[in-house]
Amino acid sequence: MAAKDRDRFSTATRIRLLGEQTAARVYRSQNRRQARRSRLTGRAAFLALVVCSLVVALAYPMRSYVSQQGEIADQERRAAEAARRVEELRDEKARLQDPSYVRRLAREHLHYVLPGETGFTVNDPDAEQRPRADQGAAERPWYDNLWDGVDHADRP
Repeated sequence: MAAKDRDRFSTATRIRLLGEQTAARVYRSQNRRQARRSRLTGRAAFLALVVCSLVVALAYPMRSYVSQQGEIADQERRAAEAARRVEELRDEKARLQDPSYVRRLAREHLHYVLPGETGFTVNDPDAEQRPRADQGAAERPWYDNLWDGVDHADRP
């Protein structure tokens, strides 16, 4: 037993134990690295490359498809609006075929009167109290007034 105790405390034994412990640690770390490395195999990398290539290849056609669907919806909306407007115009055309409707429009908008009727024009009594927009027109030459009329004709 004394020989065993002596071997346990000898330098050679300590170095051997230390070497074995270090070798075990290195072996464990290598196993961990190999386990980590083995997660991504060549097949998995190739599959990831193929998936990325498909995503890139299909991105532009999908974007075009979505934008074209939006344009189609917009054109359908415009076509429905145009069809509604056509129906309104057809109804208006049918009303304009009626002479009594045309006569009523002429009386309202053009102030026409039938023979034997008396037409009246009512002046606004408050018109004199409202300020005129162009009070200095009487003092200016006629051609300035004409030119101002041409300038103001394009304004809303």
